[in-house]
Amino acid sequence: MSYRFDTLAIHAGQANDPTTGAVTVPIYQTSTFGQIEPGVSRGYDYSRTSHPTRHALEENLAALEGARYGLAFSSGMAAIHNVLSTLRSGDHVVTTQDLYGGAWRIFVKYFAKFGVDFTFVDATDLQAVERAIRPSTRILWLETPSNPLLKVIDIAACAAIARRHGVRSVVDNTFATPVLQQPIALGADVVVHSTTKYINGHSDCLGGCVITNDDLFYDELKFFQNAIGAVPGPQDCFLILRGIKTLSLRVHKQCENAQKIVEFLKPRVSRVYYPGFGAIVSFDVDDDAIAFSRSLKLWTLAESLGSVKSLFCHPPTMTHASMDPDVRKKVGIGDGLIRLSVGLEDPLDLIEDLEQALVSGRVACAR
Repeated sequence: MSYRFDTLAIHAGQANDPTTGAVTVPIYQTSTFGQIEPGVSRGYDYSRTSHPTRHALEENLAALEGARYGLAFSSGMAAIHNVLSTLRSGDHVVTTQDLYGGAWRIFVKYFAKFGVDFTFVDATDLQAVERAIRPSTRILWLETPSNPLLKVIDIAACAAIARRHGVRSVVDNTFATPVLQQPIALGADVVVHSTTKYINGHSDCLGGCVITNDDLFYDELKFFQNAIGAVPGPQDCFLILRGIKTLSLRVHKQCENAQKIVEFLKPRVSRVYYPGFGAIVSFDVDDDAIAFSRSLKLWTLAESLGSVKSLFCHPPTMTHASMDPDVRKKVGIGDGLIRLSVGLEDPLDLIEDLEQALVSGRVACAR
């Protein structure tokens, strides 16, 4: 039987425990498993290779993205590293100009030194995407909505371009979540997530995942998952599965709150970056961003996003501090940029806090 999204979030990979009848997948707090005889196991042998709590999470994540295979990792960056580990010296990647600073860092500061070449383009320009592809291009890496300027990329069109050139398309779906978009249904080959963010939703663990329908690519990814070993522990897998059960409810409510905040901000700041969906809102503070940040009381200044608690960050000094300053400037990440991750508090309380901070920041600058 085929189930809908909210049912899958609660049931996929999460059958009642056959031994005890527990309705929640147990935390199997073990690093190794007893085997029947040499070469014969009960399905698990060593937790780096496979683990029942992690297996439940991987099956669940794949189901939410409408795919066959899911692999869980210890962080979003570990998931990105896993995909890039399939590349060789001389390979080429086309990616977006406006993307998470940690992704830019691992591209430019780490994999580039092993001979992998990266070209950054405005992926909203389909002709620019196609022009950037070379015979050596292996991956088209997309992030949509992008971080932190929230540009929306046409996944289906970009995936079609990649397919024509024999290039694998990868989409970071962290911001949208499978509640709002499913890239594989739009033609993408691979989806990555930082499950630390919306999928967990409670700021209490780290995680990442890679999802695909490609049999051979899954085998390669699985090999590197085991060989490199950046896997999540059972407690983190349990917490992410717990968060997933309310994913749809949380995301829809956070989107409602974000819409109200956008309506409040538009007449009060010089520019609001918002794609019309999702719960991330970025905007430019004309005055001192530091003074503004010091004035907020309800919003928490913090790295990360997607929590039930509303967070905000200053990308130039936080999420994108690893980017070279000239690159940030070229992309459009100015010193006055603020990124909001809208939570589940009463939106009027969030708006009132933003209002007093905007006033306080301007008064501080006037002094």
